[in-house]
Amino acid sequence: MSQPYKTTRLVEFRHTDAAGIVHFSTFFDWMEEVEHEFIRRLGFSVFMKDDEGTISWPRVHTSCDFHSPIRFEDTVDIEILLEKFGTSSIHYRFHFSCKGQEVADGKMIATCCRVGLGDRPRAIPLPETIASKLRPLL
Repeated sequence: MSQPYKTTRLVEFRHTDAAGIVHFSTFFDWMEEVEHEFIRRLGFSVFMKDDEGTISWPRVHTSCDFHSPIRFEDTVDIEILLEKFGTSSIHYRFHFSCKGQEVADGKMIATCCRVGLGDRPRAIPLPETIASKLRPLL
């Protein structure tokens, strides 16, 4: 497994539910945001054009286990790790902590797809330009 990419998020009021804790859906938003940051740092995007059209990364699996609540104005530390990648998919793990305490763990699998206007996305092999940037991270 790779060295993690680390970032932080400040819990805003809009992230919380009626009980004053971070709503579960916020963790999925953060996973997507941090995945995008990670990918940009590698020099590519989740939405790219090439000679054959558009490549994008639909999520085929996401999950999150919650361990401890976090609240408005807490700072959340988020780590994303490249767990593995296959012919057309990338597997990520996420770790969320606050003040040194683990608060959640997540997983995400994204599949490299060719996306055409009005067509269903179809899985394609990872372009070598992307795979070559991922290999050293494992």
